[in-house]
Amino acid sequence: MTHAPIKILLALAAAGVTALALAACGNDVPAGAVAKVGDETITQEDFDKWLKTAAMGQAQGGKAVVPDPPEFTKCVAAKKKAPVPQGQDKPSDSELKKQCETEYDTLKREVMQFLIQAAWVQQEAEQQDINVSDKQIQKSFEDQKKQAFPTDKAYKEFLTSSGMTEDDILFRVKLDQLQQKLTQKVTEDAKKVSDEDVEEYYDKNKKRFAQPETRDLRVVLTKNEAQAKKAKKALEDGDSFKSVVKKYSQDEASKAQGGKLPAVSEGQQEPAFNKAIFGARKGELEGPVKTQFGWYVFEVEKIKPASQQTLEQSKETIKNLLRSERQQKALDNFIKDFRDEYKDETNCADDFRVAECKNAPKEKTNTAPAPNGQNGQNGQPQQPAPTPEEPQP
Repeated sequence: MTHAPIKILLALAAAGVTALALAACGNDVPAGAVAKVGDETITQEDFDKWLKTAAMGQAQGGKAVVPDPPEFTKCVAAKKKAPVPQGQDKPSDSELKKQCETEYDTLKREVMQFLIQAAWVQQEAEQQDINVSDKQIQKSFEDQKKQAFPTDKAYKEFLTSSGMTEDDILFRVKLDQLQQKLTQKVTEDAKKVSDEDVEEYYDKNKKRFAQPETRDLRVVLTKNEAQAKKAKKALEDGDSFKSVVKKYSQDEASKAQGGKLPAVSEGQQEPAFNKAIFGARKGELEGPVKTQFGWYVFEVEKIKPASQQTLEQSKETIKNLLRSERQQKALDNFIKDFRDEYKDETNCADDFRVAECKNAPKEKTNTAPAPNGQNGQNGQPQQPAPTPEEPQP
């Protein structure tokens, strides 16, 4: 599907693990769970289910092998069967095991973040008395399904290859609906922009609503002064700009338009040419003017005077701008408080700690840039903060 819930599910389809027996680790996480968010536990069963789904998605229709810590025996065995590109040495078992460990760690982090942030969104929605009905969820699902899959057969093939059930997809659709409603509620007051707000903004930013004077030109650009003088003489003798441009000009862009250079405003051209343009009178042949590109001969054909949009003309633009700025600010403030509050209520089992956990592992000092240009824990790119619009998987 092309919509966010399905896309995220597809992206989530990337790794798996056999169930591990967990004991409480002194951080309020009960046995059989990987994390606790407030009073809600995220079970090992949930984690394993989504990780298996992820592994199937990563396989993209091929045979999915769930990384199996700590020895990764099945994962290594599967990788040994994969063909080795020509000219490359066959990797050793220890090298394959490292690959399996890396894949598992990455996918474990993604699944944990998805499950934790999903819990955050649902708990916040409940706290703010935000609900979505089964009917709303089903309608959104059907709309997205219709756009993504041309036939019911294609949809069923997707379920088989992704390892997901329809309930899994409906769960993500529900999350998406809750996120949208949370965002709407958080930003509702920010939509209010008064006439006084608009007028104040307009008075402080009048230049933003001004249109500078522009001039339409006909130009000939030559390689040297001698050619420029010949071009100017031809024009003075009555030859058309079109013919003179065709014979002398080296500027292919204006040449294709018969020498036209429209809507030139102050400061767009290099200083010498700019000064000549805005010191010229309409209809008078000017030049040659020396520039770094060559020598210009030109004529100003049309002058459009500078203008100023009125307050009334600018009103809707300013309203939309202020509304957008205020909504973003309200959302940013909410996200910060949202993350801080729920992170403080989130404890994870020792082997499942991620950035969203109160007991998150301490970041290691790493001066080398992570893959996305940021420094991250263990060289991994830092995860974006969760938002009520779309918690990251």
